[in-house]
Amino acid sequence: MTTTPAPARSRAAQDDGRAGTRSAGRKPAVTIIVTAVLAIVAIYFLVPVYWVIVNASKSTEDLFGTSGFWFGHQFQLFDNLKAVLTARGGIFSRWALNSLLYSGVGAVLATYFAVAGGYALAKYRFRGKNLVFAMVLGGVLVPGTATALPLFFLFSAVGLTNTYWSVLIPSLVSPFGLFLARIYAGAAVPDEVLEAGRIDGAGELRIFHSIALRQLTPAIVTIVLFQFVGIWNNYFLPLVMLADENLYPITLGLDNWRAQTDRLPEFFQLTIGGALLSVIPLAILILVLQRFWRGGLTEGSVKG
Repeated sequence: MTTTPAPARSRAAQDDGRAGTRSAGRKPAVTIIVTAVLAIVAIYFLVPVYWVIVNASKSTEDLFGTSGFWFGHQFQLFDNLKAVLTARGGIFSRWALNSLLYSGVGAVLATYFAVAGGYALAKYRFRGKNLVFAMVLGGVLVPGTATALPLFFLFSAVGLTNTYWSVLIPSLVSPFGLFLARIYAGAAVPDEVLEAGRIDGAGELRIFHSIALRQLTPAIVTIVLFQFVGIWNNYFLPLVMLADENLYPITLGLDNWRAQTDRLPEFFQLTIGGALLSVIPLAILILVLQRFWRGGLTEGSVKG
């Protein structure tokens, strides 16, 4: 009779345990449930985009005479998009550039300030640090609509309403971004690396820009995306601050077109076509930035 040595039996038991753990998440019932939930979530997010694409390809008659979830008798997508871009002397392109200015500049600067503040709260010790962080948490809970009217009175007092600055300056503040940066910096930036930089004679700004920012790439990408989308979709602040149509972002411009649909039905095509075009920059941004998330998730992984 052959007996298996104790170390071999122990390793075999460990291998069986690991195999059982790996196979536990592969049960057919669990796989089906997870797949069904993900499919429902995907449908929930994709159906509105599908509806916009379908209805942006219709004429006014087909828009009201056919199903909203299938194409009409005539495919006029490119004609409708051309009408959007040429309406009123190409005002939509001006709105798109305004949105890119507000969202691009606002997202980049707000992310930099948020990451710098979060890094300072996570890695430096100073009096009142917890109070500052508590105030930041309070800022996360305050909706933007609650601050729009006070901001209007403030900007009106200094003569900045109805200017680009009236939308840009409030966009430079991101309490959620600072909160996220503080949490991520505390976990992703080792104190030993910072101390090594100080021993090598690097200043605090150089350590932040050369060492910390590289470690914070996933958080930076997340903050940029959230801030860009938030500013791009912002409606109430531009509505309060702006009166000149040439300063409108896409959201305010499309609402202006929608308000004219009661007396001019052709504005339905302009509004829906403009909504379709407004989604494209967000989709491109997500496709471009997703590789940074994948890279950030694998940083620090250990081969087994």
